[in-house]
Amino acid sequence: MITEMVSQRQWERFVQEGVLDESRLHARISESWALCQRAGVNPYLEKAPHVLEPDELTERRRDNLNLLDIALPYVKKLYASIRGSGSLVLLVDPDGYVLALYGDGDIRQFAQTINFVEGVKWTEEEVGTNAIGTALRTGEAIALTGAEHFSIVSHSWTCSAAPIRGEQGKILGVLDISGPAQTAHPHTLGAVVSCAYVIEQEWKMQAQQDRLELLQLACGSLSSPAPLLICDRNDRVIAASAAVRERDVFCTGKSAAAVLNENGYNERARTPLYSASGNRLLGSCLVLAEQTASSAVSFASSSAFCFNGVTGKSKRFQKLLTETRRAAETDATVHIQGESGTGKELIARALHENSSRRDGPFIAVNCGAIAPDLLESELFGYADGAFTGARRNGRKGRLEQANGGTLFLDEIGEIPPAMQVALLRALQEREITPVGADRSVPLDIRIVTATHRNLQQMVRDGKFREDLFYRLYVVPLHVPPLRERREDIPDLIRHFCRESGWCAVFPKDIMERLTMYRWPGNIRELFNVLERMRIAAGGGVPSMEDFMLPEETEIDVPQDSATESAGVKIPTGLTYREELERREIMQALRKTGGNVRLAARLMGIPRSTLYRKVKKFNL
Repeated sequence: MITEMVSQRQWERFVQEGVLDESRLHARISESWALCQRAGVNPYLEKAPHVLEPDELTERRRDNLNLLDIALPYVKKLYASIRGSGSLVLLVDPDGYVLALYGDGDIRQFAQTINFVEGVKWTEEEVGTNAIGTALRTGEAIALTGAEHFSIVSHSWTCSAAPIRGEQGKILGVLDISGPAQTAHPHTLGAVVSCAYVIEQEWKMQAQQDRLELLQLACGSLSSPAPLLICDRNDRVIAASAAVRERDVFCTGKSAAAVLNENGYNERARTPLYSASGNRLLGSCLVLAEQTASSAVSFASSSAFCFNGVTGKSKRFQKLLTETRRAAETDATVHIQGESGTGKELIARALHENSSRRDGPFIAVNCGAIAPDLLESELFGYADGAFTGARRNGRKGRLEQANGGTLFLDEIGEIPPAMQVALLRALQEREITPVGADRSVPLDIRIVTATHRNLQQMVRDGKFREDLFYRLYVVPLHVPPLRERREDIPDLIRHFCRESGWCAVFPKDIMERLTMYRWPGNIRELFNVLERMRIAAGGGVPSMEDFMLPEETEIDVPQDSATESAGVKIPTGLTYREELERREIMQALRKTGGNVRLAARLMGIPRSTLYRKVKKFNL
């Protein structure tokens, strides 16, 4: 447990000047502060930026149902023991989302002012150094109070958190007690660690019982002559039919994917297996089939479900691929939600290319890029002479062009109200009438929509028709932002290098910075940064001097420091020492092309100090 307190002055010196007195800071705090600074976390953040919508929180809880079933009784008992103390007890999932929160009314209201609520993401990347996020990253129990937190959003709090581990030490989540900083108690962390340990023991006992129940369920199936696998929740093989064991006598304990790849099988069907009570997923029964040449091609084509062949390793993106595959097998309308730059159109193309409509056209329309008064003719087309300037013989609209295939309406939230009515009618009647025409055109298309906006909120605000929303929001897919699938960044970097013919090995410090950065522009921004690095490095191995993120400032440096011809006023009355310092700064800025961060590194001073001196000397 961390016992020494960090003063407000120590925190201010670090965030303002970059001074990190590691001799006075616990190693975990100084390590986390440095990581947060490199990742661009805002130290002056006043509330958490990312809170799940109610349906997203419900889905999170569903994904962590086993943890909730086992842990919640102990979480409630822990809260009962501290009720009235002005503290909160929280259960957090392994991605940092708060699944459950118990606390007294006053402290809950105080927590709401900073979005410290159920559904919030409380990680180091989101809100800086904090007990929950730091415990998740390090896998260690930790207590933080006041200015030990990186962002001021947590400076009024004391927090004690401990990870909860399952099989093979895997982190299942985090248990936390948080309250006002003035109520910090040295025994709080001990109580949290003890409760987390009890939950772990209960998890292990339940896992053993589930394994026995799963084996009992498997007994009848394993007598089948067909190749079968019985797998636990982690997709580890716990039993196999005789047909599989003849090929692989050591198959138990392996991952299902390894057994399939090593023995020439494909997964033909999967049946989930539930506990006798029906409220817990125990595992699944996999029916296998021999891998043929055609099935091998089909398996290889799964790269269509990723960004240019990069599937990545993150659970969030793998889950998206699974959901996309399932949706592609149907003709249902799909709505894709995701931030700009995450690759929503690639998911839409994957839906089309892996559907029964793959031989038909794929027509993509960016609704936000078309002027509102042109949108009707763009979507519905027009007849000959419909308006001044119309093409002779008219023009097919995008809806008609997509007949027999898929129409992808990107940024669907941007269409005006009048067009929402027209689109709803077209979807209901499955036919359109081009502008100026007296005939209707039947439609046989699949509709896929996408937006970076929250359509549900737009419906609540009266900006999007509710009836159209329910027409489009049949199968929702959420494309996670890059900051929520950081495990995939090395794969994306390798893909970029391969596509651009860049043979480079990235130094550890650059790779760490690329992984920790928040990427507000997502994959599009990542590739732009990599392209700049490739050019700056001349196609060779990149260095920190070649690495610049978009928000890092560059300033224009005059080439003649002895005159004011460049429009720069040189301060008068400088001492000899100050004049030497000014010349040193000018030289460093010229060497780095005006990059303040690199110039500060070259001079061995904090970037904030260099900015202050640049302003002082009017550079």
